Amino acid sequence: MFNNIKTQVAIQSVLIVGLLIYIGWQEFADTRQGDVKLSNVDGAPSVTTAPKNLEGSPEVIMAPAGYKAFTVPIPQQVNFVGETIPLQEPDLRERLDREIHVNANWHSNTILMIKRAQRWLPTIERILEENGVPADFKYLPIIESGLVEYARSPADAVGFWQLLKGTAKDFGLEVNKEVDERYDPIKSTEAACKYLKKAHSKFGNWVNVAASYNIGMRGFERRLEEQRVDSYFDMLLNDETARYFFRLVAMKMILENPEAYGFYIDPKEGYYQPEFEVVTVTETIDDLVKFAHTHGVSYKILKRYNRWLRKPELTVKRNTYQILISQDPTEQYDPTSRVSD
Repeated sequence: MFNNIKTQVAIQSVLIVGLLIYIGWQEFADTRQGDVKLSNVDGAPSVTTAPKNLEGSPEVIMAPAGYKAFTVPIPQQVNFVGETIPLQEPDLRERLDREIHVNANWHSNTILMIKRAQRWLPTIERILEENGVPADFKYLPIIESGLVEYARSPADAVGFWQLLKGTAKDFGLEVNKEVDERYDPIKSTEAACKYLKKAHSKFGNWVNVAASYNIGMRGFERRLEEQRVDSYFDMLLNDETARYFFRLVAMKMILENPEAYGFYIDPKEGYYQPEFEVVTVTETIDDLVKFAHTHGVSYKILKRYNRWLRKPELTVKRNTYQILISQDPTEQYDPTSRVSD
């Protein structure tokens, strides 16, 4: 008898819970239906655009009012450094599709990339051109570091180009406790150019060069040999390297035509570089805080534009150094104005 009562109570409880869930779901569905009807009556259709071809002619996509998520059409033809990506192959097309959708919908990150690109891409492109590296590689530090000068990976790769200590030294950068030129956007870009040109002499095409930047020249070469292929597009790779090149291409497409992907950044909202006074240093500086104040900026501003300075002093032996002093009036500092305790 006792067990029968417990069973009846349990069954009733389940029925009550089920009824409450059903009522709640009906109310939610009715609300959503009302919202859709209202938006269809009163709202204008949502519109998004995406590039249809290499010339940048946008394809306009009309969606019912109230919808906020859209698929982004993939162009029939996409090039990287003049080489056509064989997007007729489903695997390759889906990999590009994934990276475009991830980055076109990761709004906060992509907006920051567009803003930082305004500050840095013209300089990077100039250095690439001077060193005989195709301009499309200016997008590589975007996917490597997000154009953050102080970026450091768990593997201790550093700077715009995420150079390891040994690699940086191999390509002419100074790396020690006081000076780490991987944090210097100009010098690290020059070092990256040396790497990219060496990789091109080894692999023969720029797509392979771009992919090898993620896995290293030796690792990329070993996998080519193991799989007996010549092209990145024919290789089976780990997920990160398989995505890497297509992430690069996706960012190239978005930054070349941001409005086609729904991004509009007023140029006034982009980031900029100030004018600089360049101070050539030939003697040891014992106190960089004092040095900064002498040149009319705070230590914070000094380090903002000279992140390669890793200590509050700079020992000069054989090398000379160039320190950038911001001339932006908003970044000037007068130590005599400091209020003493």
